[in-house]
Amino acid sequence: MENNKKLTIHHLFWYFLIFSVFGLIIETIYCYISSGTLESRKGLLWGPFCPVYGVCGAALIYILYKLKYKGVVKLFLAGFIFGSIAEYLLSYGLEAVYGMRFWNYEYLTYNLNGRISLIFSIYWGVLSIILIKFAKPLIDKMVDKIKPNKIKIIDLGIFIFLFIDCLVTIWGIQTYQNRVLYNKEYRAESNNIISQLRENIENNYFTNDRISRTFPNLRIKNENGEEVWIKTLINED
Repeated sequence: MENNKKLTIHHLFWYFLIFSVFGLIIETIYCYISSGTLESRKGLLWGPFCPVYGVCGAALIYILYKLKYKGVVKLFLAGFIFGSIAEYLLSYGLEAVYGMRFWNYEYLTYNLNGRISLIFSIYWGVLSIILIKFAKPLIDKMVDKIKPNKIKIIDLGIFIFLFIDCLVTIWGIQTYQNRVLYNKEYRAESNNIISQLRENIENNYFTNDRISRTFPNLRIKNENGEEVWIKTLINED
């Protein structure tokens, strides 16, 4: 039966993948409806992924499944609490890695340090009910159709791609940050092919236009301690 089914790393990995994609779609639609602006809400440079939703979705399923919460009220309350904690910790983690914040809820009523807000915590509660009651069974059926002899190859291939994607994203954002905030650009000082390749990628691929369009809501604190959009600093140059 579903409730007795073992929760494997393979399944958790696919929860992460699927929720990363669907989370991106839902947030893009939500932001378009609420602001009338269609913009990228991606979390990685390559592919339609927003890992925040993937991590939170997979973590919620793991926690709620292990605690065997089945009632709607318990699912909502647990999702409200654990989803908020996960989002808060991810906000800190991403800021530690990238040196800047990807979202800020200070414009919303009842927020905590701009990292989580009441309305999004409620969304996590509702999402938890949907995850356990509907999404998890459907995803499990789909994932279980993958042939056992191909599972490791497929999972490893996707994992390697995402790992490289994360490294490239960090590299691109740091290049963007150095160029816009500190007026630094890498210049190859020799004919070394590695140095020239790096210069070419940073100057021609990690352009201000590409990074600002992919991550339009990147923020950093200015000299006054106020958070500002990096893209606005480009316009001021």
